[in-house]
Amino acid sequence: MTKLKSDFWKNVLTVLAGATGAQALPLLAAPLLTRMCTPAEMGAFSIWLGVVAVASIAATLRFEAVMVLDYERERQRLCFSVIAYFATMTALVLTLLMAVAHTLGFPGARVMSWLEVLTVGAGTWFTAYMHTTQAYAASHNLFGQAAKVKMLQAGTIAVSQIVLLYMGLDGAALVAGQLIGLGTGLWAARFLLSPPGARLRPMLDSEQRSYLIEHQAFWRFSLPSGLLNTLVGQLPLFMVGIHHGALAAGLFALTQRVISAPTALIAASVLDVFKREAAREFQSVGNCRNAYRKTFKALLLLASGPALILLLFSPELFSWVFGRTWRPAGELARILAPLSFLNFIASPLSYVFFVAGKQKVELLWQIALFLMTIAVFTVPLSLHQSLLAYAAGRSVLYVVYLFMSYRYSQHGRVAASPARRSGWIPDGPAAPREAHADRAHASRTPRN
Repeated sequence: MTKLKSDFWKNVLTVLAGATGAQALPLLAAPLLTRMCTPAEMGAFSIWLGVVAVASIAATLRFEAVMVLDYERERQRLCFSVIAYFATMTALVLTLLMAVAHTLGFPGARVMSWLEVLTVGAGTWFTAYMHTTQAYAASHNLFGQAAKVKMLQAGTIAVSQIVLLYMGLDGAALVAGQLIGLGTGLWAARFLLSPPGARLRPMLDSEQRSYLIEHQAFWRFSLPSGLLNTLVGQLPLFMVGIHHGALAAGLFALTQRVISAPTALIAASVLDVFKREAAREFQSVGNCRNAYRKTFKALLLLASGPALILLLFSPELFSWVFGRTWRPAGELARILAPLSFLNFIASPLSYVFFVAGKQKVELLWQIALFLMTIAVFTVPLSLHQSLLAYAAGRSVLYVVYLFMSYRYSQHGRVAASPARRSGWIPDGPAAPREAHADRAHASRTPRN
């Protein structure tokens, strides 16, 4: 038992180190990138990246989570083959649709260059296959190797973008650097992780079709939920780009990246501790009220300082760190500072919805957030007015979210075994989503 605990925390620290490095490298490179490209170029690239993020979820059918359940190599080879097929189909169809949209002058596609339009499918394929490869690594406890792959990929992306910008490629450097980094990451993954090769054919064979039917719960239930969650995260950027142009999208993208960094790193680390304490308290006393209160106080203390700094000094800080051109991004960060404060607190505590078995309630909250975002950015307002309305609306939803999570921490989950209540042991049709929750929860919880 002691060895199991030791291995668990060793794996957690390894994953955290890889994730921290992968998050930190782009932030460290950002002051150079922002001095070598314009906000409009950054905006077009960020919209391209957002499309890739959403499409790559659809491309996997969420089958990457099956890796945790199927350890046998031939079964995992079959999983890779199915994902490779759908990723390829998604990439081809998406590229065609984006080219048509760009030609017809649709707002979302119009802000992107032809290079970005024609490479969005390639970015989707690379990203989807990397998700699958990382899931394969987790299924075999190859956390150290996976962390090295993440670090190498993030570092290659940053260096490639800076070098290509220095060579004068302008906005094209951002997309090209991203693709070079993704390709390098996949090459390193093949070398360090040795995943099974995929069998890619023009049509699915009978074995692959049977696999689709066997794991239909993933593409029927987990896929729509995952798509909605990812789309909600990218929707403000898309709406800003559509209604206010690439320049505003670039400013907002940098703002979003900076203010979400504490949540992605610090709050995610708090989540790792809270989810264990909450699950154990649920098992022993039927609620997690004490763990909730203790974690809430810690998060409140941790969030206050960064939020206050953003509220008071963000325009000056953005101008100093990223260059005078990006001072308006600091003004946007000031508007979003209270929202960032609430997001930092709500993200780890949202795990209560999983241990209490209230995922449906969380899904309804995500739908409400999606509709609110659409409504806010559809109204003809200035950029600052839109973000003020968005911050106010989402802050209200976060207050409701925190109230519900505290309420659910007061009482236990009915008719659930302790192991299933904690989300550690999957059983039944709903298991894939809950089994995957511990590993991917940081990306599924509310975020700014």
